[in-house]
Amino acid sequence: MRYIIIFILFLLNQSSLPAQINFGEKLSKAAVELTNDKVKYDPAYYKIAYPNGDVPAGHGVCSDVVIRAYRKLGIDLQKELHEDIRANFTKYPAKWGMTMPDPNIDHRRVPNLMCFLKDMEKNCLFHQILNIIFPRILYVVTWEQILLI
Repeated sequence: MRYIIIFILFLLNQSSLPAQINFGEKLSKAAVELTNDKVKYDPAYYKIAYPNGDVPAGHGVCSDVVIRAYRKLGIDLQKELHEDIRANFTKYPAKWGMTMPDPNIDHRRVPNLMCFLKDMEKNCLFHQILNIIFPRILYVVTWEQILLI
């Protein structure tokens, strides 16, 4: 019965399937394009604009590739993650002694990004259906986790 309901939900949402696959492809291409940029590893704290802030061009860390790839598709992870941390501060890792969100750095911290992306995946019914019916479309891989995007 569970699979029938899932299949019906899939049929109701099948018009969204090309958009989901297209998004995964676009995100992947954006990330690959960013590998052509010369970027010096720079984990320094920068005071940056909010929203749509970024560290100086040619500087960054691994998470900046993810942030910049999403930004190429019109999604500002700095803003999205900051708003979620403000609303749900205690669900995020307490590894840095922070007592409040910081839009300059929170989105650049991999554990914060993984927490945010994992919740985004869990809360998206369409992604849940895709997980059952189709192979994973795009992964974000870190030392600790693998997530579908």
